[in-house]
Amino acid sequence: MSIFIVTIGFSCDSLFCMKRTISRLAPFESQIQILRKQGISLRKIAAVLNAQHGLGISYNAVFSFLKTREKPDTPTGLFFHGLPNDIREGLIKRITALWTYDSTAIEGNTLTLGETIKVLELGLTISGKPLKDHEEVYGHAKAVELIYDLTKSEKITYANLFDLHRCVMQKGAIDAMRPVGGWKREYNGTTGMRAGKPVYMEYASPADTPQLMVRWLKEFNRKLDSAGSMTKAINVYAWTHLSFVRIHPFFDGNGRLARLLANLPLLRCAHPPLLISFSRRAEYIDCLWEYEDGVGVITRSDRLLPPHPSIVKFKALLRDEWQESISIVNQAREQAAARRK
Repeated sequence: MSIFIVTIGFSCDSLFCMKRTISRLAPFESQIQILRKQGISLRKIAAVLNAQHGLGISYNAVFSFLKTREKPDTPTGLFFHGLPNDIREGLIKRITALWTYDSTAIEGNTLTLGETIKVLELGLTISGKPLKDHEEVYGHAKAVELIYDLTKSEKITYANLFDLHRCVMQKGAIDAMRPVGGWKREYNGTTGMRAGKPVYMEYASPADTPQLMVRWLKEFNRKLDSAGSMTKAINVYAWTHLSFVRIHPFFDGNGRLARLLANLPLLRCAHPPLLISFSRRAEYIDCLWEYEDGVGVITRSDRLLPPHPSIVKFKALLRDEWQESISIVNQAREQAAARRK
């Protein structure tokens, strides 16, 4: 009974109360953190714990407990958290190689997966392959590292987006109309099929792009920690990717950036990245065209992601594609568990 007396407000030493709260809620820390990441209020979290575990605690107790668990100087827990060093390093390298190969191959890079691994792991130059392709691979892998670093940031800034763009764009002649690390200054667009005929459709105009990206970045930051469940993770990935490529804020590199940025909310919620494979390239591009053609050209005051039936199709593709990286992470955890036996 004394435990309940503490939580309903009878006087006691504050340090004793804090220790009692910590000890009672510690077994449920994982559940509390998941609910909090999903945006559940402290009052509702207390209600869930009371209903499921009969704790009889107040939302103030949950608040106090979470305060004791804050570690501002500790990096965000990622999908490889807790693995032995060698398994973790091997997992990160494998994920980075796949992520880099698939994303650059979708954009036309000619390096195979094996060649991509040789370039990243051994620094080799592949005979007969363009220097541009090597630089794209190095740049994308560097961008992946930057995405991991950004999981620790309170919010994402324009400077972060520009840094990512500089990573994915290979070195080339300076072109004032096609800036690397700056918004586009020329119109860009894509070609698809409509009623059996090729159609060219423009993305957002250069004049509308800065204002659209103000709105996009504000909404993206609001959604950064909204990927708590698998369903919510798919939803935020789809929103980030489709809305970003609909604007197409850079003259080039938008697809690679979309696939990088869309994974940031997933990583922040300890999910493995969702990798769209080169083998599904045609289906993936068809999904993007179907959406963009269906909703039309965006202007500065338009809704960033208006509803359209093709979004459901895109999310189904994402769910399928996510299974590979999830399987890879599970294999690493099974390997670590086998060592502990």
